[in-house]
Amino acid sequence: MTIQLSTAVRNADLDSFETTVGASAVLKMFTGSMPANCAAADTGTLLASMTLPSDWMAAAGSGAKSKSGTWSDPSADGTGTAGYFRLYASDGTTCGMQGTITITGGGGDLTLDNTSIATTQTVTISVFTLTAGNA
Repeated sequence: MTIQLSTAVRNADLDSFETTVGASAVLKMFTGSMPANCAAADTGTLLASMTLPSDWMAAAGSGAKSKSGTWSDPSADGTGTAGYFRLYASDGTTCGMQGTITITGGGGDLTLDNTSIATTQTVTISVFTLTAGNA
């Protein structure tokens, strides 16, 4: 059996994600492969860390939710190739999501125009969209 959700249910699910993670979430990027799940400890080298705006995602529509405001770290924390990201509650330790990072067009969950990050460089995420399944 295949379950399908209405657009309204998918939108509500996506909006509840932002509410659950909370205002002023923290996004961190690391080298290497992501841990087995959000409960596992961080791995790799921390490359960049950014506190997101208090309303960091726009309202969901058509089963998708896009970033809102500026997502940027004006001075990267480390040097290396970005491999994965984690999205934390404002405490910076409660992981709500993790995913892969690739170069734009590489199929990662989050894409950067350049995955090679150097200490003190500015790292900015221009586009980030969550899309609900079960359409």
